[in-house]
Amino acid sequence: MIYKSHDGAATAGRPRLLPWSNLDGNPCYLVTDGTGTGRLARLADDVEAVQLGMADDLLGHAVDLLGDGKATAPQLRYLAACLAEALHDVHRIARSRGARLPVPHDDEASHVTPEEAPGV
Repeated sequence: MIYKSHDGAATAGRPRLLPWSNLDGNPCYLVTDGTGTGRLARLADDVEAVQLGMADDLLGHAVDLLGDGKATAPQLRYLAACLAEALHDVHRIARSRGARLPVPHDDEASHVTPEEAPGV
């Protein structure tokens, strides 16, 4: 599959969804030169890595708690709330990263076989 080049000029106007919200709960975006090496871009990468690591740890805890026959209803409700928050974070990261993927040329995208398709 052939992808369009994403040099700095091509991605400079494309905002990056950041892994945090402003004080009003609205999404925050970053517009960069497209290199992804600025201080704020690196901070966002670090925050995403922490969020993904915490979500992974939480999944392990969830497996343990769900396997415990003595888990109480309040413990399970708290777990569900934490899992919902982690899912929100991971979904935001996926949207942010998906928006930054290179766009395939239209004529080449139709020639992709299921074996070549990402995620299949």
